Amino acid sequence: MILETSRLILRPWRPEDAPALYQLAKDPRVGPAAGWPPHTSVENSRELIEGVLSAPYTFAVVLRETGGPVGSIGLLFGEGSNLPLKEGEAEIGYWLGVPYWGQGLIPEAVRELLRHGFEELGLERVWCGYFEGNDKSRRVQEKCGFLYCRTDREVPWPLMGDVRTEHITCLSRARWLAGCAGKS
Repeated sequence: MILETSRLILRPWRPEDAPALYQLAKDPRVGPAAGWPPHTSVENSRELIEGVLSAPYTFAVVLRETGGPVGSIGLLFGEGSNLPLKEGEAEIGYWLGVPYWGQGLIPEAVRELLRHGFEELGLERVWCGYFEGNDKSRRVQEKCGFLYCRTDREVPWPLMGDVRTEHITCLSRARWLAGCAGKS
């Protein structure tokens, strides 16, 4: 499955994306803020493409202009999520390589994946979270219409071997249909 916006193509990750993924994901400003350790090699990135990033509804965020990946986005369902999701709900997660920050690319990708989720998958609610201090992710969620729901404190985070505070937001189908997403 491929989704498209004016500047982006959201497509499945490919093994040949490993060198580009490594260049983006080795930066310590990216992974730890999103809850995963920096990539350690091209082979590490290839293994993650073949495992974690091959999950359904997980996409490389690709610039139309260059054809290269600049980040990742995906919908998580059921036990694939860290949140207690009900039928008709999903969690959205995303990250973007540092050279592409501040260009509105992730909000554009999030809006397209929300459209797909609500219109084509029939979702009723999409959840999202951001860790304490990750103001960039918080701002993406605000721009895309998500509303604050709760804060979970002292959440063990095995991937990073630490304990975190996570803020949880949500966007309902009704709010999305009312046009509230993307007005911030």
